[in-house]
Amino acid sequence: MSEDASILARGVSDAEDRLLTAAEPLAGLQLRCGGELPGTIAVPELLELVRKTRRYGFRLARAICAQDGGEKVTAWVEVEPCVGGEGCEIRVRSWHSAPIPSEDAGAVEYRRTLTERHLAELSVQLDAGQRVLAVVCETPELAEVAAAMEAGLGRLWTEFLPLEDVTHHQPLHWRLLDGARVRVAGSERNWRVALIPHMQPGLDPAGFELLLLSDEPAPQPLPEPAVPVAQTRRSLVGQDLAPVLKQPISRIIANAETIRTRLAGPLPDAYSDYAGEIASAGKLLLELLEDMADLEVVESEGFSTAPDRIDLCEVARQAAGILGVRAREKGIVIEPPQQGESLPAIAEFRRVLQVLLNLIGNAVRYSPENSRIWIRLEDVGDRARVIVADQGPGVSEEQQARMFEKFERLGRSGDGGTGLGLYISRSLAHAMGGDLTVDSAPGQGARFTLEVPADPDV
Repeated sequence: MSEDASILARGVSDAEDRLLTAAEPLAGLQLRCGGELPGTIAVPELLELVRKTRRYGFRLARAICAQDGGEKVTAWVEVEPCVGGEGCEIRVRSWHSAPIPSEDAGAVEYRRTLTERHLAELSVQLDAGQRVLAVVCETPELAEVAAAMEAGLGRLWTEFLPLEDVTHHQPLHWRLLDGARVRVAGSERNWRVALIPHMQPGLDPAGFELLLLSDEPAPQPLPEPAVPVAQTRRSLVGQDLAPVLKQPISRIIANAETIRTRLAGPLPDAYSDYAGEIASAGKLLLELLEDMADLEVVESEGFSTAPDRIDLCEVARQAAGILGVRAREKGIVIEPPQQGESLPAIAEFRRVLQVLLNLIGNAVRYSPENSRIWIRLEDVGDRARVIVADQGPGVSEEQQARMFEKFERLGRSGDGGTGLGLYISRSLAHAMGGDLTVDSAPGQGARFTLEVPADPDV
């Protein structure tokens, strides 16, 4: 049997990686993948193989995968540079197709939740009674409702986002509210909410994450009138860049997550991984943008916090609840202060929560799977302390001296951090009249201590 007898299909590409001619079944796959004939190669793994063959100048062969409707196609393909030309000859030597297995409903729901988190333009943390605990706003259009929620912590979220076409009053079961349409004052867009419960096995939800979403694009803001430099000093990142960049970056992340999680349809593992890399890069860019905006604030002249009487125990429990889902994904158990504990202090609630979210988030990020994180309180006279301890790799004395510096990541790469969180957190602690310190040793975990003034009247 001749070598040509084992060839199922042939094709020819040009110097611009366009498929000029192709026989079945390669031609049909090209068309069903959205390409044309002739036209740019529409099968991503085949396109990559052709590009490498052209670049290196010698024959390459490997198995490629593609989705053809409801089937997964695996083919063995050889690609060889054309003699005397800049294109390539493509030879398909095997072709196997199999139905794509249906996915578990729980996995689909989990991926839907991830996608909605990235599409959300407003995120609200709720307690078990659906009362507002913390608010994160992603678009200037929602700044007014976000400010109202921050001023009304402890109230039901439906007081700020009235339900459409619902005559019943709260409390309603959260499943009846998941996906409900709501009205947003001052916005002409249609909005809906997604409620994600913080579940504990065998128990009712300990709280909720509320996401506000719209399927319509946000209106473009009108250009602001020029302000003479002599009159005011603008915040470049916080006022100029962050509002403009946050939404498109969030959309890039959301679209990449949609591709990665296959919500838009079946996809080979390699392409899902490519989309995951795009989403990870987008998340890092968004985190850096937010940290740079915070950096501008804490380094601005005259920056100060708004001290108030708070309970550090309650803030610590809320921070642990917000990051509980992320911790459980790694099998990490967060032990917050016990119910009934209390530690009154004088500090700004929002800033203390921001610092604790950074400390607990770092502990989750760098701790091994199936470990524990402890949050403990200490009353030391005129000072009140919150301690976050983990079972991570720990840091040396030399690293401890550097870890609160700007952009210091202690040589780590690829872990998603920006190197600004601890610097900003210590700056906030100092602004509240306190401090942020670390006690650690290699192999013994880390113990971060946030210290703020105690409430003298208690």
